[in-house]
Amino acid sequence: MRLSRVKVFAVLVGAVLLGGTVTPAHAQGAVSAVNNGDNAWMLVSAALVLMMSGPGLALFYGGLVRQKNILGTMMQTFAMMAVITVLWALVSYSLAFGDGGHFIGGLHNVFLHGVGLDPDPAYAATIPLQTFMVYQLMFAIITPALITGAFAERMKFSSMLVFMVLWALVVYSPMAHMVWGKNGLLNASLGGKIPCLDFAGGTVVHVTSGVSALVTALYLGKRVGYPKQPMMPHSVVLSFIGACMLWVGWFGFNAGSALAAGTLATSAFVATHFGAAAAAIGWSAAEWIRNGKPSALGAISGSVAGLVAITPASGFVSPMAALAIGLIAGVVCFYMVVKVKAIFGYDDSLDAFGVHGAGGTLGALLTGLFAKSFINPIFGAGKATGFLEGNHRQLLNQALGVAIAWGLSIVGTLLILFIVDKLMGLRVSEEDEQMGLDLSQHGESGYELEAH
Repeated sequence: MRLSRVKVFAVLVGAVLLGGTVTPAHAQGAVSAVNNGDNAWMLVSAALVLMMSGPGLALFYGGLVRQKNILGTMMQTFAMMAVITVLWALVSYSLAFGDGGHFIGGLHNVFLHGVGLDPDPAYAATIPLQTFMVYQLMFAIITPALITGAFAERMKFSSMLVFMVLWALVVYSPMAHMVWGKNGLLNASLGGKIPCLDFAGGTVVHVTSGVSALVTALYLGKRVGYPKQPMMPHSVVLSFIGACMLWVGWFGFNAGSALAAGTLATSAFVATHFGAAAAAIGWSAAEWIRNGKPSALGAISGSVAGLVAITPASGFVSPMAALAIGLIAGVVCFYMVVKVKAIFGYDDSLDAFGVHGAGGTLGALLTGLFAKSFINPIFGAGKATGFLEGNHRQLLNQALGVAIAWGLSIVGTLLILFIVDKLMGLRVSEEDEQMGLDLSQHGESGYELEAH
């Protein structure tokens, strides 16, 4: 008996020294509230969301750049998988989901202190808090990776790393806390002053990344030779594969945001698939009418636009509303990419703003229009959720949430870009840009060099 007590004490001391991730309840074998089915679904969902970054986004973006930049582009996404993971464990999770004020979390969970194997009912009552933490990490990884599409082929790798670390701290963590964290300003279920519906990241992920992408593209300026020289995708095949992986992984992104393997996950899964399909048709139809032919690149771009737009709405809308949101997003994002970008002349290399910024903004607003209480009674039983159901204020709440996301992204991104530019410079030299990021930044080539 004495020996067993010594063992228990040793486990508890070890837990404290390692950041408090093992609780006394588990050390003593207490009954847990964890549901194994929910936990299994959430671990699979976390893996699906990670697949969206690498290989999904890496292939999608990698195929869209010129051949000399494929590894440099894919490395930017891969780097986020490593760097943001470490940052999340050290401080970002605490800033996003720790107890705090309306705008930012506290430092109670730095080094994952207190993030153990028991659930936190405020977030998810049937899965370990560590599962919730690692699931949310996958969102934190892909969000800055999306921004890289706007400055593809022209930012230094070292500057990109510093920029993304600061962006994750200054823009992503506060926005995630405001929308999803305890007592967050925009949290619709945990004490928010302005309840903004964002099921899986319309504002947190897509508006912030898309708007920041536009700011970065404008700050950096155009690629050498743009738009006079053709800069066509070197492999639509790679992008096609990447887009299909994004579509599959997005089920973890949206349906996983139910945080349980229940009926809400089913509803979000269906809405996600329907939104993507309708948007692919909408983009292709608009392109067919304008250009006389529907392209493969247009179809996959449309599907991604639909996935972006349905993200905030996926846990709140019916299948028919999902079709409508997707169709609208496909057409709107197509014209953002082919018309609006041409009118203003900015060089958003891979259309991060046209798809994510515009699609995320549109989706967030349409969520307030189409949300139904029978799908998700987030405001309580018998209370209307969206505008069409009778909650007319919800459109204003959505607009305020979008405005805050835009404002934070613009101000935060400009500030970070200015600091990094002054300290170490942002752009590669013209010579290095002409050479390509693969050789100039990494000393290697994505393809075997042709003999001359």
